[in-house]
Amino acid sequence: MFNLNSFSISSLPQIEFGAGSIDKLPSIIDGYGKKVLLVTGASSFIESASWKALEKVFSQYQFTYSLCPIMTEPSPDLIDELVQDYKQQSIDVVVAIGGGSALDAGKAIAGLLRLDHSVMDFLEGVGPELNYQGPAVPFIAVPTTAGTGSEATKNAVLSVQAYDGFKKSFRDQQLIPDYAIIDPDLLSTCSQSLIAANGMDALTQLMESYVSSRSNAMTDALALSGIEALSEALLPWYQGDNSNENRSKMAYASLLSGINLAQTGLGSVHGLASPLGAFFPIPHGTVCGTLVAEATAVNIAAMKNRDADNSALQKYAHLGRLLANDSELSDDQSHQSLLDILYDWTEKMDLPYLKEYGIRIDHLEHIVGNSRGSSMQTNPIVLTDDEIRNIVFKRLSR
Repeated sequence: MFNLNSFSISSLPQIEFGAGSIDKLPSIIDGYGKKVLLVTGASSFIESASWKALEKVFSQYQFTYSLCPIMTEPSPDLIDELVQDYKQQSIDVVVAIGGGSALDAGKAIAGLLRLDHSVMDFLEGVGPELNYQGPAVPFIAVPTTAGTGSEATKNAVLSVQAYDGFKKSFRDQQLIPDYAIIDPDLLSTCSQSLIAANGMDALTQLMESYVSSRSNAMTDALALSGIEALSEALLPWYQGDNSNENRSKMAYASLLSGINLAQTGLGSVHGLASPLGAFFPIPHGTVCGTLVAEATAVNIAAMKNRDADNSALQKYAHLGRLLANDSELSDDQSHQSLLDILYDWTEKMDLPYLKEYGIRIDHLEHIVGNSRGSSMQTNPIVLTDDEIRNIVFKRLSR
């Protein structure tokens, strides 16, 4: 299973990890200048004790800052509007503090403030897809959830929510955050539903990067480390143990999931998450959490039926032994154990069925027809339309 074929690792942010690491933010900002654009989520961070303490320090540093709350998943129109709002302010650094939507929005804004372009000019799969030249404004990412891994990636995910909408990435090496500050203390107010959705998103990203057709020895090591940490912390955190240990393990797993997805690509769950998240009002983490067990079952069955020598089968077996904490399981037993655990977690964390978001059987062809984007290209086996359809069908309703 250990493979040292050639591989390439793209740039990473300067990573500051650990409880209290948010205290480093003011001095890091000061290295770039005094004019700050602070991109946040809807309200939770601004209403927190962490912001009140940080606001006092900002005053001591004599920062001039503008607050930019992101209320929903960012759209191209919203990004263009915000860029125009702040373009004349000579922003020295963009700081995004929040979940994936805030981080993606901040990343896109930072990439456009010094350009005279719409984000549509650079968005993959729509528009002219111009070559992004930059320069980007320095960007600092501070996640307050554990799941998306956006603090470690080069892509800002933007969406147009409609039945003929899209969910696409503005992607370039220059968009990688200069700093990623991962402070588990900032996760202390996460709701139970957010813990479940984002935690399963991180698990999905770690699993899909591990079995990706572009995986390598380094990303495999990171994926296994992240999955081990997540397996110890996710359910206890969801069930009410809001300890620093659990939050730290989940923040670590999320970070590694972001690092890995940037290197290896993902798989069928994220291939489906793109149309599902664009066409219907379903949060990204919820899509991943509700589909990952079924998608794993379909992948394993497809490889056993027509690609039995695929190395991903051995990897899935290794994951089954890891999560079951039983090294004596056979491959078949390990595959079943992995599926049993994924189904059990999906049930215990009450991941919703797709019907709750208005998705019906007659929508399946539209979803499947738009699922073969970049993420599906690195799934360990090419799935048929029927197999992709079956993943969604099984999670429509009870």
